[in-house]
Amino acid sequence: MSDVPLPVIELHQVSHQFQPSRPVLTNITLRLDQPRIGIIGSNGSGKSTLARLLNGLVLPAQGRVSVDGLDTRRQRRQVGRQVGFVFQNPDSQIILPTVAEDIEFGLRILKLPAAVRQQRTVDILKRYNLYPLRHQPAHELSGGQKQLLAIAAVLVMQPRYLVFDEPTTLLDLRNRNHIQQVLRELEQPIVVVSHDLDLLLDFDRVIVLDQGRVIQDADPATAIAHYRSLMTP
Repeated sequence: MSDVPLPVIELHQVSHQFQPSRPVLTNITLRLDQPRIGIIGSNGSGKSTLARLLNGLVLPAQGRVSVDGLDTRRQRRQVGRQVGFVFQNPDSQIILPTVAEDIEFGLRILKLPAAVRQQRTVDILKRYNLYPLRHQPAHELSGGQKQLLAIAAVLVMQPRYLVFDEPTTLLDLRNRNHIQQVLRELEQPIVVVSHDLDLLLDFDRVIVLDQGRVIQDADPATAIAHYRSLMTP
């Protein structure tokens, strides 16, 4: 039997609040070990905070979050390299002027050799049909192209996991469908926060949050039906 641990993100009795009298998450215990997991809930339910806990963007006020045994509080940098995060608005992620420069930015932080950086940049640009746009100003791309650039800039770092916060919210139907296909083809385990319930129908598992608590954790059909019942007047 292999001694290599199975990939898993764990939350143990996690609570969080940004103001003492306003809890955002309360006593969350989860083991995230399926390939594709969705997180749904109404606005203010704690979805985005939960997503940010998974890679150390937010540290829990109480409890523990770990990624393959690495504690986000004590080993934040290592966790950040293991768990890539794609924000809802790609403009929040685009840093450098051109498409190619933005892709290569993270690789420079890793201090990889120039030849390695260039090859990995070219490979990921071609994978997402962004290579013809490599010298274009990144902020002049279309909404769908920006989302692909944001995803590519995270993937080029070769994270073990990917977390997406509302990846289709700002997109038209054509680009939404394209991003759905991109998510289906990813090799890494993914966690997707979304109001787009159809996006999650073929996932392995969907978690429903309400007022900072997990109220359902099941297959997509069961979890989404439960959520719809909550939203029915």
